[in-house]
Amino acid sequence: MIFKKNLRWYIVGTIFLATTINYIDRQALSVAAPVIKEDLGLSNEQYGWIVSAFLLAYAIMQLVSGVIIDKIGTKKGFSLAVVWWSIANMLHAFGNSMASLGLFRFLLGIGEAGNYPAAMKAISEWFPKKEKSKAVGILNMGPGMGAIIAPPLMAWLILAFGWKLAFVITGALGFVWLILWKWIYYSPDKHPKISREELAHIQEDGRKVVTSRKTPWLSYFKYKQVWGIALSRFVSDGVFYFFVFWLPSWLTDAKGFSLTDIALFAWIPFVLADLGSFAGGWYSSHLIRKKMSLDSSRKRVIWIGALLVIPILGCLYVESAYWAIALISFALFATQFKQASLFTLPIDLFPKKDAASVWGISGSAGSFGAMLFTPLIGWLVDTISYSPVFVIVAFLHVLSALIVMVFIPKIQPVKEIV
Repeated sequence: MIFKKNLRWYIVGTIFLATTINYIDRQALSVAAPVIKEDLGLSNEQYGWIVSAFLLAYAIMQLVSGVIIDKIGTKKGFSLAVVWWSIANMLHAFGNSMASLGLFRFLLGIGEAGNYPAAMKAISEWFPKKEKSKAVGILNMGPGMGAIIAPPLMAWLILAFGWKLAFVITGALGFVWLILWKWIYYSPDKHPKISREELAHIQEDGRKVVTSRKTPWLSYFKYKQVWGIALSRFVSDGVFYFFVFWLPSWLTDAKGFSLTDIALFAWIPFVLADLGSFAGGWYSSHLIRKKMSLDSSRKRVIWIGALLVIPILGCLYVESAYWAIALISFALFATQFKQASLFTLPIDLFPKKDAASVWGISGSAGSFGAMLFTPLIGWLVDTISYSPVFVIVAFLHVLSALIVMVFIPKIQPVKEIV
């Protein structure tokens, strides 16, 4: 049998592709929003409620999907999620009102909620502690890559075929990925092409997957670490979603961009988001290799990223759309730099058997926060302007970092939870 070297990096690469497709499907609506709002006569506030329907389902199902994935396993759980969200994305072609689009966004949120719990569980199974943040950094480049691809892809599809068929084509991408996933993914101890050396490297922390005892779901809430991760994401996840769901509309409303302009420029900030995600994951791993403690390395990255988001306030003062895009790009770099460490905390703190469930709780909290923030954005835009939105966005990550400091005084593995 031929063993493949560094198989774990092929695994995380495959998961990265799934997350990229996840965000192409997620951002398809935001790119099409200026066309759909005009076609269906929707206001910004109505658009905000459509987005909130997605986030409501996403929030609820991250709680459920984490438990399901811990129960049925990473391979089956990820497959189920991708099939569901791909079909839901295709159904957008039948949207003809706020109600129908809201329903299809809700269905999309149900499926897409499984992506990160499954991905984080796979990383917890396939990577030792010193490599986890780097793997999460690569994974967390998926949202940025999806957001890079979506504007030119969707703009071209809309101009060539119309917005309805554009959703069908992007939805089909998930079924192509599923073929690769079925072929490449197994747990490390059952993978037919893993070498003994790599398996030993993966298991060097001595924390093998434990499945013999199911943790009661409410038991997680006994731990202030869970509350810390969840509240931190509750206040900060809405920042990234603001740019994912509102950037094309802002460029159209505030800077006069056409659909072609959006295709040419709206992807640029997400290139910086990907670089920030990779840099944050790499820097935290680098600090650990230099013998800095897990606690100090993760918190240093979190604080650097949080503080570097603040210059987004410059968007209130610059007239040039291109300077504004530069500031947004810098803010997204900082956001994802920070999140590379924040998103790693569930697998830093909790055993592998609980990874998807704890991630699901924190992800659900982040989505609930974003769900509440999104209609507020629409209301502020319709009644005032985008200016107060940018002020709020500038400081949410600082609040997120403060919550981590209060609830998680020291980042270290908790004792086995029961």
